[in-house]
This record gives sequence, structure tokens and C-alpha cells, in this order.
Amino acid sequence: MSSIDRSQPVDAKRTYEVRTYGCQMNVHDSERLAGLLEDAGYVRAPEGADGDADVVVFNTCAVRENADNKLYGNLGHLAPKKARRPGMQIAVGGCLAQKDRDTIVKRAPWVDVVFGTHNIGKLPVLLERARVQEEAQVEIAESLEAFPSTLPTRRESAYAAWVSISVGCNNTCTFCIVPALRGKEKDRRPGDILAEIEALVGEGVSEITLLGQNVNAYGSDIGDREAFSKLLRACGTIEGLERVRFTSPHPRDFTDDVIAAMAETPNVMPQLHMPLQSGSDPVLKAMRRSYRQERYLNIIRKVREAIPHAAITTDIIVGFPGETEEDFEQTLHVVREARFAQAFTFQYSKRPGTPAAEMDGQIPKAVVQERYERLVALQEEISWEENKKQVGRTLELMVAEGEGRKDGTTHRLSGRAPDNRLVHFTKPQQEVRPGDVVTVEVTYAAPHHLLAEGPALSVRRTRAGDAWEKRNAAEQAKPAGVMLGLPKIGVPEPLPVAAGGCGCD
Repeated sequence: MSSIDRSQPVDAKRTYEVRTYGCQMNVHDSERLAGLLEDAGYVRAPEGADGDADVVVFNTCAVRENADNKLYGNLGHLAPKKARRPGMQIAVGGCLAQKDRDTIVKRAPWVDVVFGTHNIGKLPVLLERARVQEEAQVEIAESLEAFPSTLPTRRESAYAAWVSISVGCNNTCTFCIVPALRGKEKDRRPGDILAEIEALVGEGVSEITLLGQNVNAYGSDIGDREAFSKLLRACGTIEGLERVRFTSPHPRDFTDDVIAAMAETPNVMPQLHMPLQSGSDPVLKAMRRSYRQERYLNIIRKVREAIPHAAITTDIIVGFPGETEEDFEQTLHVVREARFAQAFTFQYSKRPGTPAAEMDGQIPKAVVQERYERLVALQEEISWEENKKQVGRTLELMVAEGEGRKDGTTHRLSGRAPDNRLVHFTKPQQEVRPGDVVTVEVTYAAPHHLLAEGPALSVRRTRAGDAWEKRNAAEQAKPAGVMLGLPKIGVPEPLPVAAGGCGCD
């Protein structure tokens, strides 16, 4: 490591930047990391700091191809910046840190702190220890020290929030390393979950997303197989909570009581993300996915019977070892039958440390690419057809921030429908804030979004919009140089996050 300038104490308002890779759990963990740092006296670096902060934290993912190369490339980019900036510190956490441990400081000796998935609460202490002792601190806990939701949080949105209900996973999918890095499933007490949601609603949050590695297995750790459906129904009793979502469920644990709770609880949204991974029974068996094609399609049928307008999305892996053309055709068959609103598709790549990486029958890249392109083309066609069915419908949208890349030039705003479809709509004459609710009529459909080109039918100002306005005003009033900036995420990312999701649920 380069020498540390100990003349600059933490209370001098040192700045921080957190860079996040991977799944929604990592996104939520990064909110915790930001909250911990701000609680310790740090302030968020201005937008676009690009490493020009006193502390840069990498929250890493280990399940994507070349994840380690990307990390070390980014660390290498920061090395000369650190050499020029006395007192700068670099920390690496998350799944890759849990896996690689001491390797990180050996390959990048200018890193100050390495911490794992189970001890994110130690980050401020480890940073201070590294600063005082002038040597790298590597601390990897083997089991969860404290449930993440007990830690301070700097949430990215004023009106929509993640709420963790469990951590870890009890499954043994052969393509996934997450259970080895996140540990066995640990469930949070229902009373603690509901208390957090009520507190968030009291602050102005109107939409929450229940989050777990295998969210509908909730209850296995506390001995109640219907705990998840009970939790959904309990969310329906919280006054002021307008929208409830969850991610990601596992088909093995998707039971009829959950479907009934979704259908019968008004604020549980008509949206379901249900990872398929493959439509082939032999491939599902090789993946150690404890369901088969028939069970999966039966769940889809039951959901559609109970919730006719539900939008169903999925994850699919193409080119798993041993996948034949017949196996792939079975995946295409399920896609045609299920008619997903959207599918997040992944070309299989070896994840070091997983059983699948050592399997015979690895598929040539050219074959995987050709199958992938056929799958994407089919799903694009279906997505467009399903979106066209929305034309003429009247929808209530929760206004979002940062969802429409062209909103500034088109004079539109963007929002999310109850089923989580993205809708761009004409900007009303009256003021509309993120978190407010706008009623529109859909006039046009594209494969990945809808348009409402006419005037808004109504605008409802909400407590969530008030919360956004209050937060925005407070951040704008901060002195130059320590601005937190506007929230980058209006609502939790459309689920799953296609660019960084692990696709392992």
C-alpha cells in the first residue's frame, strides 16, 4: 500500500464512492455500505467522481464470467490515482472478496481493506484500522455476523425500497457459486420485516421489493412453510404501502398459497419473475433444479388463471454442458407456451468453483451463440406481441426517475405500470414528481416499453412524491464539494438486473 496521511481524520468529511457489480442483493448491500460510511462521517463523492474520492469501495460479484479480470483492471486503473492522492483508501467486498480473500492484496497490494459478504458492517472499522496501522486489513467472516437490515442505510430512492427477508440459499444448482459465498439461508423474523416496512412507509416510501436469494423459500429457517404467503398478506394491511413486489422466487417452492396471496392482496403487484433456466428435463436435472418442465408450466397457468393481467418474466441459460438441439428446442417450447413479457437470457460460461465447470459436454461457443440468437429473436417477437395487447389500456403509473434515457429530448416522463412494464408518457402541464401517480392511456407498444402519447388522464400527488421533493431539496442545499447528488435509481431496477444479475435463482 502507499503511505497513509494520518493527519486527515475521518471527521474532516472524507468522500466515498461505492461501485456495485452483480445481483439485487449486492445493490442492497451497497446501500448498507453507503449508510455505514455516512454514519461514520464520510460524505458521498459528487456524481462522476470516477475514483476521485478518499475511499473507493468495490462491491463485487463472483458469478459472472471474467469478474476477477474486471475487478483487477479497475483496481489497476486506480493505482496511479492513489499514488497521487495521499490518504486515499480502496476497499474490496462482496462475493469475489469472499472467494479470493488474500489473493486480492497479493495481486493488488495497494488495496487497503478486503471484507466478505458476512461482515459488511465492519467496513468503517477496517478502514480506520488500515489507516492507523498502515497495512492492509483482510477480514472474511465465515458466517453472518448481523442481519444486513440492522445496519445503517443510504437508500438510493426516497420513494421505493428494497427490504431483505432472508440471506443465503439452500439450493445446490451446479452452475451457481452463491450458496458457497452467501451461506445457508437465514430468515429474518416477520415482525422485524414488517417493522422496517412500516418505518419506510412513515418516511414516504410507497413501493417495497421483498428481497431474498430464494425469496419464496422464506420460512424454511423458522419452520413455517406458508410464511411467505402470510408475509405478503401482512404487507397488504400496511396503510400507505401502495405497491409490493418480490424477487426472486424458485419454482420448487412456488406453492398455491403464494398464488392466492398474490391474487387476493391488492397492493401485491400483478408481476412475477420466475427463473426457468432451461425447458429441458435432462438439463434441469443436470443443473440440479428440483422441478421439471410440466411443473413450471403448471405454475404459470395457475398464476394466469388467478391473475389474468400478470406480467411474467424469467431467466434462461443457453448452452449448459450437455445441452443438445432437442434440449434447446424444449426451452423454445416453454418460451412459446409461457409467453413471457421479458426474458433475461445468458450464454452459459464456466464459473470457477461450480460443478458445471468440470462437466463433460461443454458446448462450442459458435453453437451457443447461434442458439442464443434464436432464443432472443423468439422472445423479442413474443415481448412485442404481449406489449401490443396493452394498447388502449388505462394504467396507473408510478413516476420514476432515471428510467427514460430520452425523456429530456422528447419532453416525456417515465413510469412503471403495476405489472412493472416501463411506460413513457407525455409530460403533464402540472408539476409531477418521482413517486407521484399518473393515469394514462397506452397508445403504442415496442418490445421493451410502452408509450402514452395523449394527455395524462389524472395526476395524483403522493406522500412518496413529497419525500422525493424533501430529499432533493436537502441534497441541493448541501455545500459544493460534498453534494450527495440526486438519487440515481428512481425505483429498484427492473427485476432482475439484466446487465449484472447472477441468473442463479
